[in-house]
Amino acid sequence: MTKIDKPINTRKGEELNEQNLLAYLQNNLLNFSNDIQIKQFPGGFSNLTYLISTENKEFVLRKPPIGANIKSAHDMSREYKVLSLLKPVYDKIPEPILYCEDENIIGAPFYLMERVKGIILRNKIPEGLNLTANHFKQLSIKIIENLVTLHDLELEKSQLITLGKPKDYVTRQVEGWIKRYFKSETDKIPAMNLAIEWMQSNMPTKATTSFIHNDYKYDNLVLDENSLEIKAVLDWEMATVGDPLMDLGSMLSYWVEKGEHPALLRFNLTWLEGNLTRQEVIEKYADLRNVKVKDILFYYVFGCFKLAVIAQQIYARYKKGFTKDERFAGLIHVVKACSENAENAIKYKRINNFY
Repeated sequence: MTKIDKPINTRKGEELNEQNLLAYLQNNLLNFSNDIQIKQFPGGFSNLTYLISTENKEFVLRKPPIGANIKSAHDMSREYKVLSLLKPVYDKIPEPILYCEDENIIGAPFYLMERVKGIILRNKIPEGLNLTANHFKQLSIKIIENLVTLHDLELEKSQLITLGKPKDYVTRQVEGWIKRYFKSETDKIPAMNLAIEWMQSNMPTKATTSFIHNDYKYDNLVLDENSLEIKAVLDWEMATVGDPLMDLGSMLSYWVEKGEHPALLRFNLTWLEGNLTRQEVIEKYADLRNVKVKDILFYYVFGCFKLAVIAQQIYARYKKGFTKDERFAGLIHVVKACSENAENAIKYKRINNFY
């Protein structure tokens, strides 16, 4: 059985208007096919991703989830702009092909990009793929090396600087995610309130500026099925310019270690033998960038809080009936697990070895 990431039939309620889409693509792409097939990629909890196949080519279409605020993290025009600005300076991305703002075509703005075939590591090792502890050690090093590459990208000539406002980035992020949490809150979770109070009192006073992905993790990487080299990084909807340690903290929140809450094991395979620990990730990153990583406790707590809010927002959409995807029903446990990690980090004043 192939190890390549495979699409499935489109989930009920998330179908695309095939006739409208085909007509639009024929009008906007030279010599486009007379027929398309549409399938949906099953992974991910945010924007919806589809495989658009013709007789001789494959594309990937991205659109916001139903019921989402498309002016924020689900802004397709912005994600398309990110890919377009990255293309000349960073080669591990899919080729951006077309952006459509007309919601009459499929019910929301969308963009089209090339399909990059490869392995995507989700919550289990793909069937037929044998990954040893040494594979995971090398892979966890590669993901840090690639993050360092992103954080070292030139900002001015590339115009990547236009993607954000670095001044007071940390403060705005903390305040913004707190507001998002209370706007989507469904359950009273004391650990979330603890994290909020602690972050507000412990924000770093100094920060550097880099291009940052903001959702960087194993299952947003397409890997070569033979070498496990990174072929492409996916899901750029939250990319911006700001403090690179915020990006690192977000990655660490996904970097689950053995013995932690079962609800978090679904996000990554970082808990399997061979992977670096969170502390080792920090040390490797600092060494590769030749920087001192200060205030990592804050950045990790923020990462846990942010991940909890992302899960909370999706769970709230599910509770309101905007999506029928049953995967979302258990996301409240993810919110609680993330807040538990934040609480433990604050309690023990470290980012791992809580248990």
